[in-house]
Amino acid sequence: MKKLIFIARALSLIVSLICGLTFQLACTKKSASVGEAAPSTLNLIFKVNVKGLDPAGTSDYYSAMVIAQIYEPLLTYNYLKRPLELEPLLAAQMPKVSADGLTYTIRIRPGVRFQNNEAFNDGVGREVVAKDFIYSWMRMADPRNTSEAFFVIDGKIKGLNEWAKLVGQGKADYDTPVAGLQAPDSHTLVIRLNQPYYQLPGVLAMASMSVVPREAVEKYGKEFLNHPVGTGPFLLAQPSDWVRNSKMTLTKNPNFRTVTFPSVGAPGDLEAGLLRDAGKKLPFVDRVVIQELTEEQPRWQNGLKGNSDWFEIPSDSFEGAVKGKSLQPTLADKGMHLDISPGPDVSYIAFNMDDPLLGKSKELRQAMSLAFDSLSYIKTFTNGRGIPAQGPVPPGIETYSDEYKNAFRQLDVEKAKALLAKAGYPDGKGLPEFNFEMMSDTKGRQTAEYFAQTMQKIGVRVRLNSNSWVELLAKFKARKAQIFAVGWTAVYPDPQAFFMAFYSKNASPGPNAANFSNSKYDRIYEQALLLPPGEKRAKLYVQLRDILADECVWIFNLHRLNYRVVHGWVENFKANEVGLDFAKYIRINSTKREELSKLL
Repeated sequence: MKKLIFIARALSLIVSLICGLTFQLACTKKSASVGEAAPSTLNLIFKVNVKGLDPAGTSDYYSAMVIAQIYEPLLTYNYLKRPLELEPLLAAQMPKVSADGLTYTIRIRPGVRFQNNEAFNDGVGREVVAKDFIYSWMRMADPRNTSEAFFVIDGKIKGLNEWAKLVGQGKADYDTPVAGLQAPDSHTLVIRLNQPYYQLPGVLAMASMSVVPREAVEKYGKEFLNHPVGTGPFLLAQPSDWVRNSKMTLTKNPNFRTVTFPSVGAPGDLEAGLLRDAGKKLPFVDRVVIQELTEEQPRWQNGLKGNSDWFEIPSDSFEGAVKGKSLQPTLADKGMHLDISPGPDVSYIAFNMDDPLLGKSKELRQAMSLAFDSLSYIKTFTNGRGIPAQGPVPPGIETYSDEYKNAFRQLDVEKAKALLAKAGYPDGKGLPEFNFEMMSDTKGRQTAEYFAQTMQKIGVRVRLNSNSWVELLAKFKARKAQIFAVGWTAVYPDPQAFFMAFYSKNASPGPNAANFSNSKYDRIYEQALLLPPGEKRAKLYVQLRDILADECVWIFNLHRLNYRVVHGWVENFKANEVGLDFAKYIRINSTKREELSKLL
């Protein structure tokens, strides 16, 4: 089987959006009140609150980032190689795929054990077997669990959807066989598909596809999301180690199997010192401490104090922090350096197509899209760290073209006014005030206020509603968000990872939060699913892009580029927004930390 690779992307993470860590400049002295200064501690700060730690139950980026430190799926991405390349994790080797692409046979790595937990009879984690994966994926399909991640295997595995229907009727349980999920022996897993699914290897690397023990799920019930029991390098030792909306401490798993740092990387890694730990046992840190701070300025200040080992630069602080492609001397002289990395993402403003007005008036959506100036937005709010998005697929991923121009993503206020009049609302007359659901942080408010200002130019009135990340997710799920600004990051390196967000069967509570439904789009999308990467599939994706451009379901805003400040005591840092199991590779140099902390 060909190795899945990801062409190194060209611009950056959001989620919320888009997912990354954003921060604000202030030079103050180090304080131990927020971060932990222990040499073996990796300190991070998240911009949103972690929702839950059940792989099947949560799919948002930040929850998945924590889940990936505790739980493990069958495959992962090589930490160093670029383009990204899949490799076995809990699988003993890469899957063997039948000639027709319908059967995957996977050997489970022997000797992998769940973390010790009182859910097991003797408190000692048992060995992982093939049936554990079957159970874990059946949980995703179980309608009683309302999994946010089920969409990645919905309709794909033979008999799984039929089993889910029977479960909902009370006619099946977890001991009922599923034709497409079989374990011929304790360490062999066989997956049989309804049709070829060329994205499956990437799906098998997602945090939501991680293995969980049935014993723990049955012991903790609805509280399982607060009592994670995985196989990974870190664990939540006590429930008290997670203070909701404040702080989480993960502890090194004392019984973690032998996993070593990569011995082969990308060109330049050797010279950059990224192979110094080649072959050494992971993880290197004893703890991962995650603070949750929703405002930019506190995040930036705490990053500068050393309370976060790396952190992003907010727009208001960019000019004072960056000089060209390096940090200003005020930061560089303290041992910090600048890491610039692209992200496979797109930020956008979405219309809820369930809305009786927005969903029915394409001319209205087109007018609003034409009135929104992404070039000015990028300059004003991101310091040029991005390019205007013309469609959902970011640079570096198949079907992206820097020559393509979306007819409704070119600023044209006069054309927007003409379309608004055609829709029956000249100068906005007759339109109600629209609700824009925004994040409560600085960036969320800036985006919402800018959108409202641009809409005023064509007579469209917008009311701004503030939300936490969890509140916003709840509104998506309930289809109650009328207009909203978020972002989408690739869960695996394939155009389908973006086009899935418009497939009608993925409507809320799935990833299609705009609830777009178009029979032509669905038909072409389903045709593309049956094709391997190549020219024929690419042409279908271009057709999907053109449908989205005309329908204006999203106002495509930008693809971002991350600028991160990394402290000098951090070793082995290499940015990667697709492979989330990064913490085990990081080393904290205690001597440098002690020396450089005196300069903060």
